[in-house]
Amino acid sequence: MRRAAKVDANQVAIASALRQIGCSVLHLHTIGRGCPDLLVGRHNCGNILLEIKDGSLSPSRRRLTEDELRFHGTWLGPIAVVDSIDSAIRAVTGQRG
Repeated sequence: MRRAAKVDANQVAIASALRQIGCSVLHLHTIGRGCPDLLVGRHNCGNILLEIKDGSLSPSRRRLTEDELRFHGTWLGPIAVVDSIDSAIRAVTGQRG
């Protein structure tokens, strides 16, 4: 039996901030099997999958799980790992930094 999906502490804030800049946000964390946490759509920019990690945790606790690594390795579309509102906005807008 699968355990309840864990939600990173910053996931709700990141989703809210993305909606405030005009994005559509679909929570996917309950799917499991390494599926990223959010599907984000932005007008005229397409979709991107976001794997959210809690930036307040140590780097060792922000590593991708084996399932996440497998998913990232086989997914052909855009996917990004983010750990803050700023990094999420950069990922969906294509900004560097």
